[in-house]
Amino acid sequence: MVRPIKPRKICFNPSVTYFKPRAIPLSLLEEVGLEMDELEVLRFCDYEGLDQKEAAIKMNISQSTLQRILTSARKKIAEALVEGKAIKIINK
Repeated sequence: MVRPIKPRKICFNPSVTYFKPRAIPLSLLEEVGLEMDELEVLRFCDYEGLDQKEAAIKMNISQSTLQRILTSARKKIAEALVEGKAIKIINK
């Protein structure tokens, strides 16, 4: 039996849901989906400068879970930047 996912506390609702390279229509671009929990982890760790332990407490998750989410988010952002893809923020 799979362990149920612990609810993650998200306190940020972005007003923008897409980022894309300039001068290329969105219809011609591939997308990378960035989920809300990944955006929240990036906000806490990279934008606000919190350490992982503080960010994990704010999100009500374990530090190891936060690390996995952070690694996934950074990989997606790097993929979009290197390969010229659009970033779509997925609000579940």
